[in-house]
Amino acid sequence: MVKLRLKRCGRKQRAVYQIVAINVRSRREGKDFRKVGFYDPIKNQTYLNVPAILFFLEKGAQPTKTVKNILQKAEVFKELPSNQMKFN
Repeated sequence: MVKLRLKRCGRKQRAVYQIVAINVRSRREGKDFRKVGFYDPIKNQTYLNVPAILFFLEKGAQPTKTVKNILQKAEVFKELPSNQMKFN
C-alpha cells in the first residue's frame, strides 16, 4: 500500500519536509516512489505538485493526517471526483 507522508530533511533544529509517495512498510527516510511536494513549517511555506498528488490519490494512496491537513488547506481534494474521497 502506498501512503503520502512527510520525509524529514534539513539540519538539526531546522527541519523541513518533503511530501513523498512511499510504501507503508518503508521507514521515514526510506526510498520513496516520487517526491510530490515540500513543506517548511518554520516559514509556513508549501509547494505541491498537484497533478502527481492527484495521480497517487486516484490510484488509492492514503495521506497521513498531517499531509491530509496540508492538502485540505491547499484545497487539493476539491479537484478529485467525489467518489474518490474515501480517506481515513
